[in-house]
Amino acid sequence: MPAPPASLDEFRGLFSESPDPRQWPHVATAVTYRRAIRVLAGHLRCAPTEHAVYERRLATDADEYAREILGATGTGLLLVDEGFPPADLTTTWRKLGELAGCDARPVLRIEQMAETAALTALEGPASFDAPASLDRLRETVAGARGRGYAALKTVAAYRGGLDLEALPPPARGDRLEGAPLRAVLLAALEANQATGDPLPVQIHTGFGDPDLRLATARPELLAPLLERFRETTFVLLHCYPFVRAAGWLAHVYSNVFFDLSLTIPHVARPEAAVAEALELAPLSKLLYASDASRTPELYLLAATWWREALAEVLPTLLPEEDAVTAARMILRENALRVYRLG
Repeated sequence: MPAPPASLDEFRGLFSESPDPRQWPHVATAVTYRRAIRVLAGHLRCAPTEHAVYERRLATDADEYAREILGATGTGLLLVDEGFPPADLTTTWRKLGELAGCDARPVLRIEQMAETAALTALEGPASFDAPASLDRLRETVAGARGRGYAALKTVAAYRGGLDLEALPPPARGDRLEGAPLRAVLLAALEANQATGDPLPVQIHTGFGDPDLRLATARPELLAPLLERFRETTFVLLHCYPFVRAAGWLAHVYSNVFFDLSLTIPHVARPEAAVAEALELAPLSKLLYASDASRTPELYLLAATWWREALAEVLPTLLPEEDAVTAARMILRENALRVYRLG
């Protein structure tokens, strides 16, 4: 695992989507962070203060600490995005599975794949939507399932937005973003669907760090894409603060599923997010996920608060026996079916 945080403020920053160190002292006053400290202290058997939790982390070997925290989540299988965090700030998906004591499968990020394809196909500056680059991309996508990938993923929300017809000119030439992204995404999705056995495609929607513009990350902007690729399963990730919109898409499109990763563990009232998700969406369309990265604590917090939220919300909507069945679907069975992992 990466080196432990060098200061208490850096530790606080692990519980925030802000990369700005000036923001991290404010994290200590966040309701979710204060709840997190109490949960972590209970598992670590230390005083319920951030200083005690932080000192306990520093005093424990990084891998041992990760095993202790990840092992407490009760996770049976991990899907791991290979594209984030950068390799020097994280561990491999295989190692993460070993630390958690469970199976793990990789997820292939389309933007990173396209950037690699462009550099491989061409000499000199990369041209992401050049014919040679797109051909290499199609070849990589077509063989992804055979190489063990469980899904594809796009972070178009970070690269110009989810309305592919309104992408701006690229602001940077060293990464795939803006208008060239449209050709790349369409090529990847066409190649995936053309296999006849397409991988599910994860799409970042809703909030994230400041690189993203929230107005262009609304799930409903994806409707033309969802209709164009009817034979492809799409999983909308995160969704906050547009949880109801994601639930509507899952309600009207047979090929749309969604999760509340990142939303849980970051929002102060996870039960409210779960309740919003289930206002319209069928139980079979909502998937447990954490989107945890950079630090093991987020895995435990997500697992804890998802379970608590479902235990609070489902009995208000369903008879007891049905509520237990629904919780099992959301926490495990839906993902096994969607990603064909069973």
